[in-house]
Amino acid sequence: IAGGAAAWWFYTGVDRPYKGYDAPEIFVEIPQGTGSVAIAKRLADAGVVKDVNSFRLALWMTGKGRHLQAGEYRFDQPVSARQVADKIARGEVFVRPITFPEGLTVKQMAALYETKGFGPAKEFAQAAANTSLVAAIDPEAKSLEGYLFPDTYKLPRRTTAGQLVARMVQTFMKTLTPELLEAADARQLTVRELVTLASIVEKETGTKDERPLVAAVYANRLRIGMPLQCDPTVIYALDRLGRYDGNLTRDDLQFDSKYNTYRYAGLPPGP
Repeated sequence: IAGGAAAWWFYTGVDRPYKGYDAPEIFVEIPQGTGSVAIAKRLADAGVVKDVNSFRLALWMTGKGRHLQAGEYRFDQPVSARQVADKIARGEVFVRPITFPEGLTVKQMAALYETKGFGPAKEFAQAAANTSLVAAIDPEAKSLEGYLFPDTYKLPRRTTAGQLVARMVQTFMKTLTPELLEAADARQLTVRELVTLASIVEKETGTKDERPLVAAVYANRLRIGMPLQCDPTVIYALDRLGRYDGNLTRDDLQFDSKYNTYRYAGLPPGP
């Protein structure tokens, strides 16, 4: 009877919540290729499960032993060994989301990166200077301005600014479909010119239905050699030098910069 009771206690322990750490939360990293026994030891050492055997029994009972996924996992409350096994088998790794809205400059993205607690803005700005990421499509790029795709990115805790920037460029590359490239080529636009024109349209209107009309206006001005006369390009030029205070004056429209589309016809140097 005593032996049966002990077996029952051990067996039902798989579903008994446990918390063996004092901190409000704890993270457990499971490297790629780690075996189930090593995973069980990491979890037991962290106080997530009571012991190695309880987690191994949970794997045996659930059949999840071959489905455990690598990554970093967060625990902040008592959980059973079965729940831990299910969580790791589902790959519920801990990530933090960051959303970059459309129309932000690299400078604004860097500020958002810092504000959300991911790291210093200067690290993001430095990563965004790695033009080798777009050398294949824009060998003359001076920065990644215009090539960092706006989206929500879910990042592991230790993601660096360089890794995030690389993901953003990769997402841009996937969005730059062969159809878009063919359409740009038909209009004799390079990728850089296409992105520059798109950035101007994005700044002029946030309304999807208005974009074709705005794009057509600027395309016509380019065709006849008329200055684009686009306020956002002047604002961008002023902001790069820290001279924009939120108000655009008549004197600002005479500011000497290649980005000033009131003074210089054609597209500005870049997005």
